[in-house]
Amino acid sequence: MAETKEKSLSDEKPKPRVRPIVRLGIFLISHSFHVSVVCCTAGVLALFLLPVLAKNTYISENALMPGSASPMLSNQHVSDGNRLVKDLTNPNSKFSETGIESHKIIAQYMLDLGAEVSFHKFHPQMNQFHPLHFFSSPDSGKIQENYSCSSYGINTVGIIRAPRGDGKEAIVLVTPYNALKSGFGEALSLGIAYSVFSLLTQVTWLAKDIIWLVADSQYGEYAAVAAWLREYQTPKFSSLITPNAEMCPDVNNLFELKGHSISGSKFSNSFRRAGTMAAALVLKVRDQNEQFEDTISIYAEASNGQMPNLDLINVVNYLAVHRQGLRVNVEKLWSLLNSSWLKSLGEIFESLAKVAKSLYPKWKFGIPATEYVEGTATLASSLYYQALGVPTGPHGAFRDYQVDAITLEISPKFSLDKVWRNDILLRGGRLIEGVIRSVNNLLEKFHQSFFLYLLTSPSKFVSVGVYMIAFALLIAPLPMVAASLYVDANSSSNCSKGDSSTPSAITDTDEHSIAIRSWRWLNSAKLVFIVHLWGAIVSLLPYFISQIPDCSPTTSFMIWVLLSILSLLTLNSVLASPLACAKATQEKEWALVKSVTISSVFIGLGLMSVINFATAEIGALLMVPMCLLAQPLKLDVRAGTLRSFCRMICNLVLGHIAFPPAAFFLLKGMLEGFGNANVGDFWMWVESLWAWNSATYLFIGMVQLPCWVLCISILFHTC
Repeated sequence: MAETKEKSLSDEKPKPRVRPIVRLGIFLISHSFHVSVVCCTAGVLALFLLPVLAKNTYISENALMPGSASPMLSNQHVSDGNRLVKDLTNPNSKFSETGIESHKIIAQYMLDLGAEVSFHKFHPQMNQFHPLHFFSSPDSGKIQENYSCSSYGINTVGIIRAPRGDGKEAIVLVTPYNALKSGFGEALSLGIAYSVFSLLTQVTWLAKDIIWLVADSQYGEYAAVAAWLREYQTPKFSSLITPNAEMCPDVNNLFELKGHSISGSKFSNSFRRAGTMAAALVLKVRDQNEQFEDTISIYAEASNGQMPNLDLINVVNYLAVHRQGLRVNVEKLWSLLNSSWLKSLGEIFESLAKVAKSLYPKWKFGIPATEYVEGTATLASSLYYQALGVPTGPHGAFRDYQVDAITLEISPKFSLDKVWRNDILLRGGRLIEGVIRSVNNLLEKFHQSFFLYLLTSPSKFVSVGVYMIAFALLIAPLPMVAASLYVDANSSSNCSKGDSSTPSAITDTDEHSIAIRSWRWLNSAKLVFIVHLWGAIVSLLPYFISQIPDCSPTTSFMIWVLLSILSLLTLNSVLASPLACAKATQEKEWALVKSVTISSVFIGLGLMSVINFATAEIGALLMVPMCLLAQPLKLDVRAGTLRSFCRMICNLVLGHIAFPPAAFFLLKGMLEGFGNANVGDFWMWVESLWAWNSATYLFIGMVQLPCWVLCISILFHTC
């Protein structure tokens, strides 16, 4: 008897011990609804708390030392700059239609300082959509075939060789200038640059070469800078004179500036280069006057949400505010400044901060309501322009070559008469001098400070470690809900969850049936793949539509819609039907489709957060609630409860808002008003995205639009 008992005990196998991480996963999946509500609410709340959590900016690189030396720019240098402004704005001067005389004047002034001068002739490039441009180098434009003498742009380049340098590094100063339609502001920006340039030819502390690029902006500021950078980084080893130069006599006159009498000065027909670019500054002066005080606006966003190193902005902000008394501005969404609900939210956070401080005085939490509103407007602008993926100035061309660059736009308070003109020349010149002197101190490229950040003011920022929390909370429920739906769909035979009138599922012991049921998700994965394939086709259609001559934006948009519907119907008839269940006998097919859809959205948002966080954040705000709430409307109608009715209303509202054209017109109406809305505006907006190779265009076509179609198919599922 004892032997039998011992044998039975030895036959018993100990139960495997479940690991804590597995228990946590099972708990989260089984309570996915509550986890989703908590995470989404916390994610939205964390997004609104970002202005409160913003930190004061600080200079990470000690070698920059902004303001440590007294400015050397004197009134004599200001007089030199004023002289150039007068020559360029002289009403008695006779300029040809090509504006070459202005470039010759600028080149002559550079030669007078002993700089190396050259002209860079370029022609405009057509920004046409091509699918491979998203994966090519910045040199992907198409040259216009039918060009004339007047279709060329001419950049004037002056280079100062550093007396203490080895020619391996350089700092670039860019001043856009349109000789054909020159305003006084552009001439004044040239005057500021020339005053600094004349100073830098005399100093002995310069360790990096200085490149002054006068960019011919008649075809756009960005185009001129990008053309020069393409030649600088990827030389073509071609002369400035083209084969049809005999047909352009004005172009040949450019080469009369040779062999200046000053020793060391040179004029070259070949393309001049210096060292690796350490940083670049684009300087502009507005013709309009500011209402309160002299201000300087900073534009930092480049393509696909790229930003320069934060130290560069910090140096400009410190020198402008504490040395030159200028007010620094960054872009805001002005429509949010007068928002009453945002002001109320700021007051709530301010009250909570006072309560927290009374409980624990050392806890510095919260900001005034007015500062919160301005910070939120600035943060929203930073998110918007980064998500758009389009550079906010010609500095964006430098970021394509990993060069830190910003655009500075000075707005004087008073009209630019002689007195205030000298003041702007002096203060603007000393600001540029201080920035160049700080960058000149660097022994290596910018690397200490942040590259991933959002600005809430010129002196406050939110780092990547803080703003990623909101995004992580928003997408955290997606894998848990997908797993919960998969388990629920495979364990239940009911089409309606929780329907007490339907008998419970009978457990199938046949291994073959279990295996078939476990692979049912492949059918849903096939449907999701087909819809995403359709999204890729829709993204490529504009390439063919743009080939149609004399097609208006409205007509192009309508053709795009019709071809998209036709392609979806074709895929439906050839491969499968993405708008209905594959087999009516399969149980809870919509749940499996939703599970795979949520998984694909999670992958798409995760990948996009690496390319452009702002696009992923805005996409998560639109797509995550729609994906989580999507459920067949028939089930909600059949349930007849208040909860199901509210879910049905939310699904219909989110289904309209998450549709890309609808989201565009809603945002456009909030910013500019709904009175000027036009169907062709969406085509023009999309056209600008692909012209700038914005990854947001691919995200809309290959992630957001397929997700919307799949969620709509779930809503109208015939369950």
